Amino acid sequence: MEISNRAKNIAPSLTLAITAKAKAMKAQGLDVVSFGAGEPDFNTPSYIIDAAKDALDRGMTKYTPVSGTPELRAAICDKFLRDNGLSYTPDQIVVSTGGKQTLRNAFEAVINPGDEVILPAPYWLTYPELIRMSGGEVVYLDTDASSDFKVTPEALEKAITPKTKAFVLNNPSNPNGSVYTEAELRALAAVLEDKDVYIISDEIYEKLVYGVEFFSVAAVSEKIKEKTIICSGLSKTYAMTGWRMGYSAAPLAVAKAMSSIQSHTTSNANSIAQYASYIALTDKRGDEFLTSMQKTFDERRKLISSLAKKIPYAESNEPKGAFYIMINVSGAFGKKCGGTEIKNSSDFCAKLLETELVAAVDGAAFGAPEYIRLSYAISESDIVKGMERITNFMKALN
Repeated sequence: MEISNRAKNIAPSLTLAITAKAKAMKAQGLDVVSFGAGEPDFNTPSYIIDAAKDALDRGMTKYTPVSGTPELRAAICDKFLRDNGLSYTPDQIVVSTGGKQTLRNAFEAVINPGDEVILPAPYWLTYPELIRMSGGEVVYLDTDASSDFKVTPEALEKAITPKTKAFVLNNPSNPNGSVYTEAELRALAAVLEDKDVYIISDEIYEKLVYGVEFFSVAAVSEKIKEKTIICSGLSKTYAMTGWRMGYSAAPLAVAKAMSSIQSHTTSNANSIAQYASYIALTDKRGDEFLTSMQKTFDERRKLISSLAKKIPYAESNEPKGAFYIMINVSGAFGKKCGGTEIKNSSDFCAKLLETELVAAVDGAAFGAPEYIRLSYAISESDIVKGMERITNFMKALN
């Protein structure tokens, strides 16, 4: 008796594994600094927590429509119109159990076995697994630091084949924090406008941008909107990671397909969390919370970027969005730490955790084998401590 081939070929999430290992070491009393977490270190705002309690008191503990309550879907439509200038109807919205399910629904809805999906690298490590689970073939499209890890129209055009079914756009980006300008998105959209290729646009970090304006690719034109599936959620925006609340906006036929798929997997998202999410999106207190969180992350971004420049044998771009920075540590490859040669980013992360008690995520998991990814969703004191340890680690190599 064996597990399925599909299951055998799916790699577990490295970011979750690193975070779990760091927590286990901390539980043993070790002074670990973990740069692995992909979640805000803020608590969910109290008005949202109170809304969940209110939902329980009011008996909102039953099934809801698969795609979400009418009130929440209407609030999401209002959000898109207000923030992005995009007009959707509630039947184009599907509320899901977190951003991952939203993306899985999207891939399942449009991909047939053998379809190609263009995925820019570096990429969030879950994308390739979701594409393969849906029967698709991943076509990696490499980017580099010289373009701030952004896809050019020329490279996108070259990657498209008759088998191409979708293009994944993560803006702002996890793992590198790059943010596309409106002009850059319009140039990419021009490549896709007359092609039968869906754009799966992951915009979950849209509120966390610094010194730039966020622009949704779906706002380029009505024609582009009709082939774009926006995947988002409340996890990053309102520090609601554990609430598992994702949502999508898509062409009507795609939205119906996504809802049908969800009806046979999880059915509706948590009813109490749905009401809390409705309040999150409609209560004006959310604006103050978002402004404060964005300001804090911006200060941390500037701090970690300045400290990264001081690390010997390393290079990095300054992120413009999300709460991650990638650092090129290939200058350490071939050097030794305590007699052990560092051959790749995996060796680097292992020795860094062993000798300096700093947890970073191996860039190979993101299609960037010369890099490590650091999350600055931690305190400024931990950022300073962790970056000093990385600097000391590099200085000690021989």
